[in-house]
Amino acid sequence: MQRKVALRLSAASAAMAVAVGVGVVLSMPEASAATGTATGYATQNGGTTGGAGGQTVRATTGTAIHAALCGRASSSTPITIEVEGTINHANTAKVSGASCNTAAGVIELKQISNVTIVGVGGGAVFDQLGIHIREASNIVIQNVTVKNVKKSGSPTSNGGDAIGMESGVRNVWVDHVTLEASGGESEGYDGLFDMKDNTQYVTLSYSILRNSGRGGLVGSSESDLSNGYISYHHNRYENIDSRAPLLRGGTAHIYNNHYVSLNESGINSRAGARAKVDNNYFEDSKDVLGTFYTDAAGYWQVSGNVFDNVTWSTPGTDNKPAGPNPQSNTTVSIPYAYTLDSAACVPDVVSRTAGAGKGLQVSNGSCSVQSPTSTPTTPPTSSTPTPTPSPTSGPTQPSGTNLSLGAGADGSSKASGTSYGNVRDGDLSTYWSPAGSTGAISVKWGSATSVSKVNIREAAGSAGAIGAWKVVNGDTGAVLTSGSGAGVITFPRTSLSKVTFEITGATGTPKVAEFETYAQ
Repeated sequence: MQRKVALRLSAASAAMAVAVGVGVVLSMPEASAATGTATGYATQNGGTTGGAGGQTVRATTGTAIHAALCGRASSSTPITIEVEGTINHANTAKVSGASCNTAAGVIELKQISNVTIVGVGGGAVFDQLGIHIREASNIVIQNVTVKNVKKSGSPTSNGGDAIGMESGVRNVWVDHVTLEASGGESEGYDGLFDMKDNTQYVTLSYSILRNSGRGGLVGSSESDLSNGYISYHHNRYENIDSRAPLLRGGTAHIYNNHYVSLNESGINSRAGARAKVDNNYFEDSKDVLGTFYTDAAGYWQVSGNVFDNVTWSTPGTDNKPAGPNPQSNTTVSIPYAYTLDSAACVPDVVSRTAGAGKGLQVSNGSCSVQSPTSTPTTPPTSSTPTPTPSPTSGPTQPSGTNLSLGAGADGSSKASGTSYGNVRDGDLSTYWSPAGSTGAISVKWGSATSVSKVNIREAAGSAGAIGAWKVVNGDTGAVLTSGSGAGVITFPRTSLSKVTFEITGATGTPKVAEFETYAQ
């Protein structure tokens, strides 16, 4: 059980005004508040634009937020909901409709897509009421405060999570928010920012997480390894006991964050998780990076971090701190462009930009602050959740003959009940899976064959499990290309007799149904 958090609640939070009335939904011109542009992993898999290009409405109650969702033409019709005032249990009721699936006592973003919720005017405070994102995609949450959400005691909401995501969620950008509690698990609180059950392509940026036993997790248990591709940048974690964040499997990019008073542990990479930890500032904290409370190892790549008055515990069976001199034990490839602020200026930049009510200011990448760029005006082409991440390169489907049909196959290992040959039999119901979370599978011919594209097709139910990979010329050992995520992969046309797809990172158990090869 978590020990009680030493509270340092701000006077500003305590002084937030309570909204008057039962709420309104006012149609506004089709132009939303300036929300900037998504960053990090939220830019992948088609990108994250929320309700851009759709109608904008104003809401002052939770019921009005639900009514706006339910009033759309469909569950994927883009909408921006500008929120002002205090949203609480008393003013958040269930609303029914064909384009929504809501519930009382929680802001329910369930089985929907293309939605922005942004705080405006005097601010938006979700008081003891969480935001639940389930079976949803292309969601933006910005410039709001969520506080004191409980899983036990009274009132309860959202399983105790300030913002929680689960069940096939894709592409969420949470930006310039303040998430806070008033204690740990024994006081009824849970996580501030949790992801589980196949949640992918999420960015948390320019936000404050404070006064909680648990900052947030990726994966609900050691067996929930279907989550990943999460970016955390320019956030302030303050007075948190642990989980800043807790990573169970998956890939995370954690950069330019300011950590102050992590009381028990910080970034907890375990169960095969891989974290790239760049240019963060850790201050007055304990065990800020490592594998904790388990013997299931996780991994990290570190560079440019500052450790200011950080203490480290003695390594043990279930605790493996990265310090006192943290070194990288893996490499993590990042597929998007980003610019790092120097760690030395992170406390200043984050203090001026992070949290709700900061004017959506951002870093310019050179330790200075600027206004955000404008939001795209149109939503992504796909407006409904999809269990299969988009390919990282190449066209959506190669043309020509699949050269793997009738070829041979081998690999580094295979899980019980699977076969190497299943990847070149043209049958999506059969598959190869490595004995562990990583491994290699090859297609081979009796003579040199020209190949310029491969298409890695995952088996049903395992989409998104494949993380980092490289394609290797099996004749010479040369790496032809590398990246992350299954799909079509293009490289310079090469004559070879064997081509290998090597999985070097995964967020679950990889299952390759077909390893297709093409000449062009």
